[in-house]
Amino acid sequence: MKIKNTEIKILQGDITELKADAIVNAANNKLVMGGGVAGAIKRKGGKVIEEEALKKGPIEIGGSVFTGAGNLSAKFVIHAATMGMDFATDEIKVRNAAKSSLRVAEELKIKSLAFPALGCGTGGFPYLASAKIMAQEVLKHLRENESGLKEIIFCLYEEEAFKIFNKGVAGYLEYVTTKLQAGPFTTVDALIELDEGIVLVERSNPPFGLALPGGFVDYGESLEDAVTREAKEETNLDLIEIKQFHTYSDPKRDPRFHTIGTVFLANAKGSPKAGDDAAALKIVPLSEISKLQFAFDHKKILEDYLQYKQGKSPF
Repeated sequence: MKIKNTEIKILQGDITELKADAIVNAANNKLVMGGGVAGAIKRKGGKVIEEEALKKGPIEIGGSVFTGAGNLSAKFVIHAATMGMDFATDEIKVRNAAKSSLRVAEELKIKSLAFPALGCGTGGFPYLASAKIMAQEVLKHLRENESGLKEIIFCLYEEEAFKIFNKGVAGYLEYVTTKLQAGPFTTVDALIELDEGIVLVERSNPPFGLALPGGFVDYGESLEDAVTREAKEETNLDLIEIKQFHTYSDPKRDPRFHTIGTVFLANAKGSPKAGDDAAALKIVPLSEISKLQFAFDHKKILEDYLQYKQGKSPF
């Protein structure tokens, strides 16, 4: 499986034998290398790895540091603290350890990185939960950053752990990147009423027709920020005192694909003017809405708004 330019692999084997640029050690925050993956790394790579690590510890739980890899085929070991010396771990610690490992890998400018099952050895964290958390952090990291990593490997020693991770990581990433990314997509629209009427835009792209100012929500953007941005881009108006009116989710509301749209009521300040995304801007009295042709389901939205203004419940 590939996410952007990074290949994701799930392998069964000994992580200490991999030729990845860096392997991750599920560490305690004092970086003492005892049993589990840490012990295997020290046995194969030499005590020099632990000696270097101890000089950098203790670190915060969830944090990561790197050392050389001694006699291992890898160039570096990234020590990710999934627990303290009480050997207890949880979702937040595992998540932060995965996140900080990826950050250190980018700082090292390496091309390949191999993970064990973080938190699942001495920490006793469930394999499936670890798999999903790590998959989530890898996906988020690759989506939000220009990563130099060309390969991320999940390496499990035991067959049962491998089967769980293969399902948990590959299954989760496939679901998110195929089914979820196929939609539904999130949109927002602004219902802005000025003294003269409702602010509408004439769409410059298909589907054509009149529409409320609005558009798609960008990744990492709140609904409120998105509707404020879209309204400014399309009408030159600055929204104030916005509040949610209703969410429309009919799968057929948009002829292009399945969208779920949240409509906001808003006051606005500024001089209305069509932006680059709109062919024209119109301010139309509510009494004329029934005579006009609209894109999407925006006529229904305005009809619902009319009922709302009359004190009736449209929903």
